[in-house]
Amino acid sequence: MLVKTLYDMVTALNRLVFRGASLLMFIIVPVMLFAVVSRYIFNAPSSWAMELATLVFGPYFLLAGPYLLHEHGHVNLDLVQHAVSPNVRRVLEIVNYPVIIAFCVILLFYAVPFAEQAWQYGETSYSSWNPPIWPVKFFIPLALVLLGLQALVEWLRVLFDPSAMHDTATEHEVSN
Repeated sequence: MLVKTLYDMVTALNRLVFRGASLLMFIIVPVMLFAVVSRYIFNAPSSWAMELATLVFGPYFLLAGPYLLHEHGHVNLDLVQHAVSPNVRRVLEIVNYPVIIAFCVILLFYAVPFAEQAWQYGETSYSSWNPPIWPVKFFIPLALVLLGLQALVEWLRVLFDPSAMHDTATEHEVSN
């Protein structure tokens, strides 16, 4: 019961963050459209548009990752997954999620000082537009924490509720 509650809470948080991050597309798409139109139609390239789109795309990409893990949307060895039995698939997931958690912990160890240093120096892009980029760097440790939490609850779910893993695998196969 505790695992299910924790699983539901973390997944709901990551779904909410994902939906919020997806709203960033309402910034990225018009800015890129402006950049293309101004460059190729009016022959007046912008010094800021592509850089802004890149800076906004970073948090979008990072914050979508944890929910994508829940949805099994990351790059996967589908050929292996389809070739093995559900029990072997479960064992693979039991091994896989701790690897993801370890990856997050190791990167977090480096990402927090990286973001803190960018903030302390007031890091900018050093381009002609020169926006501050330190705020964007704080999304890296945030995304790693969210990804690590999602991997943890997915792992706990596979460990303590094997039937849920089979349901997820079946849902994933049906959606493909």
